[in-house]
Amino acid sequence: MAHEHVSNTKRIWNVFFLLSAVTIVEVIFGIFKPEVLHHNSFLSMNLLNWIFILLTIYKAYYIVWAFMHIEGETSSLKNAVVAPLIFLIIYLVFILLIEADYIYEIFKNSTIKWNF
Repeated sequence: MAHEHVSNTKRIWNVFFLLSAVTIVEVIFGIFKPEVLHHNSFLSMNLLNWIFILLTIYKAYYIVWAFMHIEGETSSLKNAVVAPLIFLIIYLVFILLIEADYIYEIFKNSTIKWNF
């Protein structure tokens, strides 16, 4: 039996355009900073930052999905690879936000001055 070569050119372009579109949306939001997103907050952080975090997590997940060929694997392997990454990223974001809010409150409500 001969193994037939399958071209992945279409798949590569689809991944390229999807990741490019998400990146372009992030850049546009970063340049224009819509007031409705920038001045409204959720869990002590403005909505624009939440959008950046979610789009970055989506891009990271899709890169793992596409370039590590996770989409063609069994569900147990998908879960073994992706679930810890999602948990650790969410945990890291949670810890960073809690610590950043704590430091902000310390500087805002004390006699310590901002020196950076």
